[in-house]
Amino acid sequence: MPDRFIVQSLFGIEGLNITWYGAIISFAIIIGVWLASREAEHQGLNSDMIFDFLLIVLPLAIIGARAYFVIFEWDQYAANPLSAFATWEGGLAIYGGVIGGFIGAVIFAKLNKFPLLRIIDIVVPSLVLGQAIGRWGNFINQEAFGNLVTNPNLQFFPYAVLIDRLGEWHQATFFYESMWNLGVFFLLIYFRHRTKFTGQLLATYFVGYGLGRFWIEGLRADSLFLIPGLRVSQGLSLVLIIVGIFMLVFHKKLFREFLPYEGKYLKDLSK
Repeated sequence: MPDRFIVQSLFGIEGLNITWYGAIISFAIIIGVWLASREAEHQGLNSDMIFDFLLIVLPLAIIGARAYFVIFEWDQYAANPLSAFATWEGGLAIYGGVIGGFIGAVIFAKLNKFPLLRIIDIVVPSLVLGQAIGRWGNFINQEAFGNLVTNPNLQFFPYAVLIDRLGEWHQATFFYESMWNLGVFFLLIYFRHRTKFTGQLLATYFVGYGLGRFWIEGLRADSLFLIPGLRVSQGLSLVLIIVGIFMLVFHKKLFREFLPYEGKYLKDLSK
């Protein structure tokens, strides 16, 4: 496995390191911003909207990802609560990031009087693509792997991955989820300009991502149980699936076909 650091002691400063995980996440953010900006412009909106959106959403997504991890791993931090702020030591949870990001989206929509479901539909393909890319950080860190693979015939990538510190082969669940999310991304791109109501892409994401995460979480060797037989992330996945299906089935009663916007982000076509 490659070293988890790209650069150590940057500028000669001890502890100032650049990790592959951080670089991968940064790359995912750049690609996601570019993709969402293109869609905003396609809808006659200024791409500056996406950067303003990011300034609110990104900090809350990081806070949410860290808070979720710390809450469900509190035994690690109970003796030294201040260590909960040491994000550079690792410990971010995707579901917490999604929750924090959604709160940020609500704040952005309220502040700018922008339709909430419309902005989410613009950015949700970027979200799931970012999740697909970000999972490769787990590959570098050798985490988020699955059950032990003892059959020598199955000890190959991408079915399994060798975990160096354990000297064992485990299911490459990070890879499964990355590929699943990539499939959901292409599904969203296909429907993006074929939607019947505002919020359809969000509903599709809920169902698509939820199904994949529910299945893959059941293979993970490191996830937490909510109740015997059901893991925490599986419980959240079930909520997403149910909400997504509800939105798709009852969209005619709940949602409008297209939510208009006449605010400051509307592109001035007269220029």
